[in-house]
Amino acid sequence: MQDHINMQEETKEFKRLLEIMNKLRAECPWDKKQNNESLRHLTIEEVYELGDAILNDDNSEIMKELGDIMLHVVFYAKIGEEKGAFDISDVLRNINEKLIRRHPHIFSDVVVRDEEDVKENWEKIKMKEGRKSVLEGVPKGLPAMVKAFRMQEKAKGVGFDWNNTEQVWDKVLEEINEFNEEVKSNSNSDRIENEFGDILFAMINYARFIGVNPENALERTNKKFKKRFNYIEEHARKEGRSISDMTLEEMEEIWCKAKKEE
Repeated sequence: MQDHINMQEETKEFKRLLEIMNKLRAECPWDKKQNNESLRHLTIEEVYELGDAILNDDNSEIMKELGDIMLHVVFYAKIGEEKGAFDISDVLRNINEKLIRRHPHIFSDVVVRDEEDVKENWEKIKMKEGRKSVLEGVPKGLPAMVKAFRMQEKAKGVGFDWNNTEQVWDKVLEEINEFNEEVKSNSNSDRIENEFGDILFAMINYARFIGVNPENALERTNKKFKKRFNYIEEHARKEGRSISDMTLEEMEEIWCKAKKEE
């Protein structure tokens, strides 16, 4: 009974959102002017804001950001409807059918042992759907670190992967040595940059192997650095000084103090 009530409420609110979008598109000067291209950068921004909320484990903000993203989904669907290309029903039908098709272990008689089997089946099914490359589904516009992680995951989905963690770490050390050799030999910047990229790719691969999301890990470190650096700036302000007037030794001492207080 409760599930039925919840579904009624969900349906009511979703229909309300569609009605609001119709009204905005018809009457609001800003909303009337928008198209897929003008919305694109705003959508990307909303996804990053959701990412921040998730990293902060802020459920209230996660809920709000999900609403913003839902608005964008409905907005794109409305534009598609106006073009005669698709509408929100097509969007929902497509994702429903895809989820059923790509989960044969749930909606058919396929048997899986664990989540790794699920991932492998997912990639194989996508290839059967007409993709020419396993890596075809990785968006070109993804940040480089996220793109590397996704390519490695997709390659693993068809069996192209290392056998164990030790092999991956050996590859990291190998790439570091090659990078050091290029630096010591005063190679040109392109060769050094190329080798540095290999280190990053290998480190991302290692992170994947040990169950660490490198993007999340780096963002946590970014926040940690910002917090500690802001601590130094605040310390300087309390003393009536500018941080640019402090010595490196003074800043390092305060940095260590900030670290201890965390």
